[in-house]
Amino acid sequence: MNLDFSRIFPDIPFILSGVPQTLLFTFASVFFGLILGTVLSLFKISGIKPLIWFALAYTSIFRGTPLLLQLSLVYFATPQLTGYDISALQAGVFTFSLNSAAYMSETIRAGIQAVDKGQTEAAMSLGVPYPLLMWDVVLPQALKNILPALVNETISLLKDSSLVSTIGVVEILRSAQIVGANKFIYFEPLLFAGFLYYVLVMALTLLASVLEKRLRRSD
Repeated sequence: MNLDFSRIFPDIPFILSGVPQTLLFTFASVFFGLILGTVLSLFKISGIKPLIWFALAYTSIFRGTPLLLQLSLVYFATPQLTGYDISALQAGVFTFSLNSAAYMSETIRAGIQAVDKGQTEAAMSLGVPYPLLMWDVVLPQALKNILPALVNETISLLKDSSLVSTIGVVEILRSAQIVGANKFIYFEPLLFAGFLYYVLVMALTLLASVLEKRLRRSD
């Protein structure tokens, strides 16, 4: 087998330079997706039909079409439709956030509905306003319940972030492809890229496990 990792040693810093871009995409998408997903989940349990229909249609569209198609539409169609020359970074974060919100909304909705209704009724009987009730009582417990699902969504986003290489963002996969194209070798740089993704996913899983244990300890 003609396998020699020493040929990519000088290029390892370049491949590693894609890690910050990958993490930026992932955590920015999780942050904005969590906010939008929470809003959508509140729409779904609001009891107001137009809001419920909007949230259900949104979720259906973003879960029913490929992420790569959504990314291409945002990146290539935005300048045509609006005249705004959106950057690859903006297109990636925007698309990933919208897509992630669709999945998170279902997870958060389930988490909210799993909170004991007695607490909600008790807070309402004390005259706690609905926004304060959701912010202080329901959402903290719901987020604690769905932490493992949120970690899974974050891991999926981290791996899916390789899709932004298709619009020219130099993240882990794209930097490995550039090294491969420059040196006419592909197995070693791609294998190293796969190793980096694996390490990042394992680090994220370990971090989530520690956080989950701390939250359980505080119960």
